[in-house]
Amino acid sequence: MDKAGEIVARIRALEEELEQEFERRREKLRFRIKDRRIEFEREAQAQHRALKQKLSSYLAGARLSVVLTAPVIYSIIVPFVLLDLFVSVYQAVCFPAYGIEKVRRSDFITFDRRHLSYLNGLEKLNCMYCAYGNGLLGYAAEIAARTEKRWCPIKHAKRMAGVHRHYADFLEYGDAVGYRAHQSSSGGTPNP
Repeated sequence: MDKAGEIVARIRALEEELEQEFERRREKLRFRIKDRRIEFEREAQAQHRALKQKLSSYLAGARLSVVLTAPVIYSIIVPFVLLDLFVSVYQAVCFPAYGIEKVRRSDFITFDRRHLSYLNGLEKLNCMYCAYGNGLLGYAAEIAARTEKRWCPIKHAKRMAGVHRHYADFLEYGDAVGYRAHQSSSGGTPNP
């Protein structure tokens, strides 16, 4: 394994260690996930209900800037739904044709915050909106990443922020021999 591969392996091990730390924190917050269901201990449930803010006081305390920008924020639902539709159809049609493993939408979009009894109805709606938007963007990014991995797995010359998890396996910028070898081994042409 080369140096870059060793670093990637350490990063993945750290990600696993981080997930284990999150699990320890979940235990301190007195909940667990059992058969995909979230279960809080009774004392935690009672504390959550006591901390729930009534919708009327929540709305009364809203800043004017929040009220004025809310329609702009929520208008993004239209392009989100269109993106969801288009990337889902794209993947359903193209991925099987090229032997690319499909992305499971449920791995990225989850609506579990609705189970938090300390949130009022509007807070739950806001959380669902954020979960959908951010989850959808992650889902679309993974579809794009798998597409890039299949057709153009070449690193960029310039450093990029927020590269996807497949990027470390890409060919080095300028590795023409490696690129042609990849193309012939993947059985594809350079372009879709």
